[in-house]
Amino acid sequence: MAEFKFEIAEHLITLSETTTGWTKELNRVSYNGAEPKYDIRAWSPDHEKMGKGVTLTDEEFQKLLKELTNR
Repeated sequence: MAEFKFEIAEHLITLSETTTGWTKELNRVSYNGAEPKYDIRAWSPDHEKMGKGVTLTDEEFQKLLKELTNR
């Protein structure tokens, strides 16, 4: 099985933090060397483990921002 690689290319916002130190963050993350995408998910304090999350392309993220701004 191929190795899964990820790199947080840019940290944008920490949305919350639990008592155990896990944080929910909005980052730009590159998976397996691909172009970074917007990513919202929980991360362990050392950023070695991640929870389930949502990954968005630039276009999806811009559409989300536009819709949220128009409310």
